[in-house]
Amino acid sequence: MTAMTPGSNLPLNAVRVTVDVAAPVRLDVSALLLAADGKVRSDADFIFFNQPSGPGVGYRSGGGAAPDSITVDTGALPPGIERIVVTASPDAAGQTFQGIEPTATVRDADAGSVIATFTPPQLGTETALVVVEVYQRAGAWKVRAVGQGYANGLAGIATDFGVSVEEEPAPAAAPVAPPVPTAPAAPPAPPVSYPASPWLGGATTPAPAAPPAPPAPVPAAAPAGTGKINLDKGRVSLQKNQTVSLVKGGRPLLSQVKMGLGWEPAFGGRAIDLDASVIAYGPQRNHIDHCWFGKLSILGGAVKHSGDNLTGEGSGDDEVIVVDLGRLPADTTGLVFTVNSFSGQKFTDVAKAYCRLVDAASGEELVRFDLTGAEPQTGVMMAKLIKQFSGEWEMTAMGQFVKSRTVRGMVKPAAEAL
Repeated sequence: MTAMTPGSNLPLNAVRVTVDVAAPVRLDVSALLLAADGKVRSDADFIFFNQPSGPGVGYRSGGGAAPDSITVDTGALPPGIERIVVTASPDAAGQTFQGIEPTATVRDADAGSVIATFTPPQLGTETALVVVEVYQRAGAWKVRAVGQGYANGLAGIATDFGVSVEEEPAPAAAPVAPPVPTAPAAPPAPPVSYPASPWLGGATTPAPAAPPAPPAPVPAAAPAGTGKINLDKGRVSLQKNQTVSLVKGGRPLLSQVKMGLGWEPAFGGRAIDLDASVIAYGPQRNHIDHCWFGKLSILGGAVKHSGDNLTGEGSGDDEVIVVDLGRLPADTTGLVFTVNSFSGQKFTDVAKAYCRLVDAASGEELVRFDLTGAEPQTGVMMAKLIKQFSGEWEMTAMGQFVKSRTVRGMVKPAAEAL
């Protein structure tokens, strides 16, 4: 067995080798098959927990109790593939490699004997790492210790090696004129000029004065698709297209909240792997950033993702996105929460999909939306949060289905739905 140092390499006598990557914390391990230009040929060359097998390369999860591993069968690799890089990133949101340096163990996959080990030294703010690579030189296969870190997570590695999970290019779209929001019902009051929502950019024209009318009784809940309610009466259960103002006791909610998203496989169905994400927009519906399992923290840590759930099994939220409303940048005025099926399973294979907004400090459930219908699509926009000029946020239940297996494919339709 050889203890490798950064840049060192060894010849491989075994045709099949396994690379285990272990650390004091749970890691997400993946592999990329690279051609002579150092790029993947397509998304099929990205091997990870959502896509665990490819030509000559396989991923195995350790389930948290054992290291994740990548197995490379050099005899089964497609012609033109010259290099397989093995990457790792911490599973926990915002976690860096500082103090938790991983160790890669390269083994003969058939005999089980250890060929080499490698621990990258002196890591700091890196949130993703190319650990080792198996490569071909002059017809022979070798292994090289790399230890190259990325501060922008798995997305940085993906970009470097040509991985794009977009289903189609996202061309720059001309600004879309936003719809004028419906004014909320309110008790009679003297005419006042209120500022418009951030999607309009101007002020509304005051309505002409009208004789006061007798106060009407307040309904227990607004009808589906109309009206706004707040949090004063406790937990709010939304229907599709219904909106709630995140105001309690006359004060806007500006603390840390959790958007929990959950789902179950359809009755009698197999495990289903869905990915929850959130897309952030500016006042002109301009895309700012998106938070997903490949980028677990955005907007200076004001939005964080809990990490990927692979089956949808078990009770409670499958994935959680934490939003610190008070820390969001001033130019972030819209958030759209999405769920996608990267593996291609349709939402007709899903049962009991929901999203719920929870007060992070108290654990109190504030708002819940249960998706009651399904379409044979691979993406759904579950809910949106929009900031008003008055400072409060409003949450609207959406339930709009989209043909998209990834969050990147949701950016344009989500902007149009704001």
